[in-house]
Amino acid sequence: MIDKRVATLADAVAGIRDGATVLVGGFGNSGVPVELVHALLEQGASGLTVVTNNAGSGETDIAALIREHRVRKIICSYPRSAGSVWFEKFWRAGDIELALVPQGTLSERMRAAGAGLGGFFTPTGADSLLAEGKEVRMIGGRRHVFEEPLPADVALIKAYRADRWGNLVYRTAARNFGPTMATAARLTVVQVDEFVELGELDPECVVTPGIFVDRVVEVAT
Repeated sequence: MIDKRVATLADAVAGIRDGATVLVGGFGNSGVPVELVHALLEQGASGLTVVTNNAGSGETDIAALIREHRVRKIICSYPRSAGSVWFEKFWRAGDIELALVPQGTLSERMRAAGAGLGGFFTPTGADSLLAEGKEVRMIGGRRHVFEEPLPADVALIKAYRADRWGNLVYRTAARNFGPTMATAARLTVVQVDEFVELGELDPECVVTPGIFVDRVVEVAT
């Protein structure tokens, strides 16, 4: 019997190793798997490469991982959002690496990894410092830079509901990067607001099929 539900947050993040590349969903405050990230903090993995939209703010989730010296490198689009004091402090001190990736390119690199593609050409950033060291071609009269896929060891994402097979539905904007990240990681871990029985999810509303999900934990809101 397929049952991807786990009982606790600790069970959900068990086995994540030092040095792992971890995709973390969320856009601003929407769809951030805060409880999973805090569980990862308690679990103790370090030397992480974190791939996310922004570098955290305040004292929670990604900012907390950075504060506690768990993040070696961050790959993101907006490292200096409001309240990103810990990233700025560590980056200025040379204690954290940064790879800056335009938001659409970031998403597409993860999608390429999930789809098994070898990369893609995009005009975004082709005339900037972001193209340094990368292949650039003229396509349709415009410069395009080649971007490689971005796979990961783990994805931590948040969804609205799940059944025991791991089929997921999302709530409005909280969907953001979750479906793409779920396809790009070897281990996909999801926190949801509630579990439902098999057959209760409208198949037309399932965005992430359970085949892309490994563990699901219910987090009361």
